[in-house]
Amino acid sequence: MFLLDDALAGATDAGAQVEKIILDKKKISGCKDCKKCNETGLCVLKDDMPEIHKKILEANAIIHSGPVYFWSMSSQMKAYLDRRCALFDANWNWQKNYYPKMKGKRIGLITVCGDPNVHTADPIVHSFKSTADMTKMSWIGSVMASAGDKGDIVKDEKARKQAFELGKKAATP
Repeated sequence: MFLLDDALAGATDAGAQVEKIILDKKKISGCKDCKKCNETGLCVLKDDMPEIHKKILEANAIIHSGPVYFWSMSSQMKAYLDRRCALFDANWNWQKNYYPKMKGKRIGLITVCGDPNVHTADPIVHSFKSTADMTKMSWIGSVMASAGDKGDIVKDEKARKQAFELGKKAATP
């Protein structure tokens, strides 16, 4: 969480109000592909995603942050991303009432992997960047870092500065 905290500090420094949502502390079920949300824009599953959807719609920017597990995002992040499909119609366009709130929304990403090669996270970056491109959100960039043990990332001054700058960029229209 250190890099995300640095990004949130950058956003705060730039005048933004911030909120951190820790997906691991939320109940987020996997998408069932029932397609009921295609008509209503509301997911029928009963968990914490409706509350998160509301926060997504209200936010001016979102910085996602997570570890890299086996060249991929965590299961919590994947479930969260899959469940965002409720915001789209059957043709993968934003639901009409969501489009004005989502078009141009600033999106960034922070990844940390155990591999010294930070490009281990490229598949995750590709997923987020492609989603931003497809949906006409504004991709503000990524911070990709490496840390061997939990807590080691605090020593990576370059990554911490990049995260702080990403937060400032998220707060700046």
